[in-house]
Amino acid sequence: MIEIINLTKKYGQVVAVNNISFSVQKGEILGFLGPNGAGKSTTMNIITGYLPSTAGTVKVDGFDILTHPEEVKKRIGFLPEAPPLYRDMTVTEYLSFVSSLKKVPKNKQKGQMADIMELVGLTDHRRRLIDNLSKGYRQRVGLAQALVGNPEVLILDEPTVGLDPKQIIEIRRVIKALAQERTIILSSHILPEVSAICERVVIINKGVIAAEDTPQRLSSDINQFLKLTMIIKGDQNLIVNTAKSIDGVKYIEASAKAGENTYKYVMDADKDVRDEMFFKMAGINCPILESKPSTMTLEDIFINVVTKGTEVN
Repeated sequence: MIEIINLTKKYGQVVAVNNISFSVQKGEILGFLGPNGAGKSTTMNIITGYLPSTAGTVKVDGFDILTHPEEVKKRIGFLPEAPPLYRDMTVTEYLSFVSSLKKVPKNKQKGQMADIMELVGLTDHRRRLIDNLSKGYRQRVGLAQALVGNPEVLILDEPTVGLDPKQIIEIRRVIKALAQERTIILSSHILPEVSAICERVVIINKGVIAAEDTPQRLSSDINQFLKLTMIIKGDQNLIVNTAKSIDGVKYIEASAKAGENTYKYVMDADKDVRDEMFFKMAGINCPILESKPSTMTLEDIFINVVTKGTEVN
């Protein structure tokens, strides 16, 4: 459905996107991840036609964004990080305005707007001024404008940024419902959200693709490391320095609570350090109160890919 081929974007001497290529299949939800300044928003703006590329090709449903921009834009709904809202309009007035911009036939506008407001949970707020809505509901209005014209593709740039946990859950539910009939590219810094919604992940770093696969396969690829979480009672510096002396421990993260310290260890998968850890801690009179293995999360994958490996602190 979406093909990005050798895409490059330069701002003078600065290369924001450097010869990247990936595709998104029809009906797929793709998570697009990267640190600030990685090239995510630039790539999404090029896909939607808001920015021209320096080189490379973007195709949507077989249409090239450069040669057939109107055909591409008809197929795309875009929710930028800051939704383009006119706050002095009511929800209905604003969606009617967007419908006219997107050239939705007059005889279909009312019915389509009603369906969209029902889908994103705005029906009861349709007569309210956008300025009087909560941030979560303004985000729903932004999502509603992206759905006007019934596009086959949705590009969502940080759709839950700035929302509280309840609002995030509500918007996530809406996105899952939308995914049943559409292809979606979702950019987010909320990694558990991407893991819960997306079927495949592309991680971009410094303008290039650093990793691309399902969250499960990416986790398998970096499982040369395992994570072990322990609660150990005693002096933190002594515990950390003792743990660092154990062969196979790659990284240590410590946090303190009421005299009991929690430690997360990343270690080589082929070296089980638990026995040695037990005897070392017993030797310095720092008892292990709890120990449990942890699977690598999408956040671990992201950090591992972006930093190109971890080191002991």
